[in-house]
Amino acid sequence: MRQVRRAALVVTTVCAGMSALVVVGYQSEALDPAALAALARNPAIRTLFGEPVALDQAGGFTVWRTGTVLAVLLGVWAMLAATRITRGEEDAGRWSLLLSGGTTLAVAVRQHLGVLAVVPVLAGAATAAAMIASEADITGSVLHGIGLAAVGIFFVALGGVSAQMFSSRSAANGAAAAALVGGLLARMVGDGMPALAWLRWLSPFGLMALTRPFDTNRGLPVAVLACAALLLLALAGGLAAWRDVGAGILVTADSRPARTALLGSVPAFAVRRTLRPLAAWSAGIGAYFLLPGLIARSMTEFLTDNPQFAAMAAQAGFPALGTVEGYAATLFALLAVPVGVFVAVRLAAVAADENARRLTLLLAAPVTRLRLLAAEVAVAGCAALVLITVAGLAMWAGTATVHAGLGMGDAIAGAWNVVPIVVLCLGAAVLALGWRPRTVAAVGALPAVGGFMWQVIADSVDAPSWVRALSPFAHLAAVPATAPDWPAASVMAGIAAAGAVAGTIGYRRRDLSA
Repeated sequence: MRQVRRAALVVTTVCAGMSALVVVGYQSEALDPAALAALARNPAIRTLFGEPVALDQAGGFTVWRTGTVLAVLLGVWAMLAATRITRGEEDAGRWSLLLSGGTTLAVAVRQHLGVLAVVPVLAGAATAAAMIASEADITGSVLHGIGLAAVGIFFVALGGVSAQMFSSRSAANGAAAAALVGGLLARMVGDGMPALAWLRWLSPFGLMALTRPFDTNRGLPVAVLACAALLLLALAGGLAAWRDVGAGILVTADSRPARTALLGSVPAFAVRRTLRPLAAWSAGIGAYFLLPGLIARSMTEFLTDNPQFAAMAAQAGFPALGTVEGYAATLFALLAVPVGVFVAVRLAAVAADENARRLTLLLAAPVTRLRLLAAEVAVAGCAALVLITVAGLAMWAGTATVHAGLGMGDAIAGAWNVVPIVVLCLGAAVLALGWRPRTVAAVGALPAVGGFMWQVIADSVDAPSWVRALSPFAHLAAVPATAPDWPAASVMAGIAAAGAVAGTIGYRRRDLSA
């Protein structure tokens, strides 16, 4: 409870607060039945945002607008928290004394995951209560809250199973993240292609959508999801009873040829340990942006024919979707979130290595902290540029396949437009590493994740312009539809540089692991 209480409060507040704000900000306009039917038939809309259900109700619109976003947020947090408080603590040696007493490894894993599983339940209950208090339908609100809770518990269990299967936290995170991305893609493909609609039954996000809150209110899909989550929780405890402390179920070879590539210097080693996660993130981001590229033409044609839904998309924080350039600019703005999280996670790995005392001998040699930090920051920044370029190329490949008319140069320019926000994340991560090393991941991701949520909420409640301006996303031009906003980019780069300088000063002054 001590390890997760603060983050749990933040996640619960975001889920409940964002849902309530969208319900309150919903404008109950009479929608054209023909336009609603067209929306439900359009594969592009269904692929990106899920199947439109009960859009004529505030609750239905809220679920369509925020359901998948909040489910992914809750799932990512639950997954990472599960691996952190189990495999992460075990890797760092902090469970050794605990397990030398009467507590077995299986009991410790079950109790930690059991406490963590309470958080999604609280988040789901708070979300349902907030929507009901905002005058949404009670049955739909409760079912939506139960769906969110079931998704969160599922990823708690998935993180727990991954932590037992692999002998390192990074490998466990990678496997669980791959499953999450696969589930999200299965939901998108199942929603967009009626012939593959059965894929939604294989995805936690698809099962949550199949409950259809505020419409038919189906209980079977969420029951299936809850059973799967409970089975995974039981499996995590069972796997923990079968393995040794510090080991994983998947055993690596006891001996293998030495792999000495990229071990000759600090920058080379920073590259070496970034290559594998970079490959995994590139595959996920590339697949995600290829799919919107393939449906770009269908999406723009639909919104051109239905301006009412184009206006709703603009209110939801997705303006200019009616042209291929505007559509690409909107999707590329979302790119700042995963890439910003990537750089925050890479800097958090430095803090984790320091906390686990893996840097002690290195820094005892003629290697300065400044040199180590500079190498890690430079490699993380270059890796982020690779991810951004991959997204741009994937979007261009998708649009070229359907002859949507987006040039490669425009696609690359649109993707690189998010670099200022990614640089902000990098500066915030360095600042946290210097002064609050235990908060690197959260603080580093704040400009991207927090900025995006701030913008969505501000657009939902029609907040004043100065409130919108607090989000860095408000200062991104719609590239390639328009020219970049160079003054805003310069300001963000300056803020990031100031944060990096302050963080470097703190990193050089503080003690190791302090």
